[in-house]
Amino acid sequence: MSGMAKNIAVYPWFRFCQGLVFWQAIWFLYFQNTLSASDAILLYAIYDIGTTALEVPSGYMSDRLGRRFTLCASAAAGFGAAMLLALGGSFEVFALGQALLGASAALASGTDSALLYESLTAAGRRAEIERQEVRAWRFSFCALALSAVAGGAIALRFPALPFLAGGAAFIAALVIALRFTEPPRAGVDFAEGAEILRFGSLQSVLTSPVLIWLFMLSILMYMFSHIPFAFGQPFILEALEGSALAGEAGLVSGLVSALMMMFSVATSLFAPKLRRRLGLPALLLLAFAMQIGLCGVLALTDSAVAIAFLFLRMVPDSLSRPFIMARIQPMLSNESRATYISLQSFCGRLLFAATLFLASLSTSGEGEMAYADIRRVLGWCILGGALCFGALVLTARRLKIDRDVET
Repeated sequence: MSGMAKNIAVYPWFRFCQGLVFWQAIWFLYFQNTLSASDAILLYAIYDIGTTALEVPSGYMSDRLGRRFTLCASAAAGFGAAMLLALGGSFEVFALGQALLGASAALASGTDSALLYESLTAAGRRAEIERQEVRAWRFSFCALALSAVAGGAIALRFPALPFLAGGAAFIAALVIALRFTEPPRAGVDFAEGAEILRFGSLQSVLTSPVLIWLFMLSILMYMFSHIPFAFGQPFILEALEGSALAGEAGLVSGLVSALMMMFSVATSLFAPKLRRRLGLPALLLLAFAMQIGLCGVLALTDSAVAIAFLFLRMVPDSLSRPFIMARIQPMLSNESRATYISLQSFCGRLLFAATLFLASLSTSGEGEMAYADIRRVLGWCILGGALCFGALVLTARRLKIDRDVET
């Protein structure tokens, strides 16, 4: 098997290991029980700030030092973060672990998709990009589903165990990354210390109306996808209050997260057909509207029935992210591909970190997060989201967003 064919074959398994986030269902409860609800929100903000700070530099690193090296560095940073989060018992240690976890996410952001696209191009299989992105998405979300259930269950025995299991997953990701072959990349070779010139190579794409529209939608959808993730666990804890499952919030959260991912995987099976039937802009706007609607449901009631709506949290992502990546990849040059995608992630994370920071200011510094605090944050998000949705609908009508991926 050639190096590029091997990259394409093992890439979904790298994404699978990335998706083994065993602590996803208990991280808020873990931090809240050790510290407080406001500290838990701040710790997530630190993760996003850590990712944000390295998003664009990591793109430079990927474009200069290579995709394989950057993905190996991502896995190594993730392992260090998991160990700190498992062993640390103070805000400072948790903050360092979250910052390192953010660095891991930043290093992988854009680089993984760039490696896939460039490997497909080098193998003469560029037309497969949309199908391969969807395939990798399914692997990732199957892993997220499995790790959510397992993480919620093993946390009942030892709260830090999900982080230790996550560390093992990062080791597996590192082993796979070491097997990658660096794909060839045609483009301009920049002199040492001249990476800042790469912003010049972004000028044409940053002035493209279609890419601007997709850029704005992507950063908004990133924030609205993560709002239920940040507040989902305290919401579940509040909804179960007084029921027989009140003491099993971590396990219930794990099951809810697993169902989220399975719903997303199931949606991805018919998403390509839906994309052809509705067209790309209509499908993306539908996905964004679903995100805003989910926040609306959670703001209306804190009953256990509302937990079922959390099952749909990742459905909008499966209807949007693979198709956005497949749409923008052919429009980007090789020497700036990872940098552009990193810049997009940078803005999305910056918006979300700012939202979390504002939320922490209106949240009690002691004990568990109250539903009144959750409702207040969601209310402002819904208002802003509705205004942005209207602007996106109006501008989409004048743009040629729907176009087949180049073959």
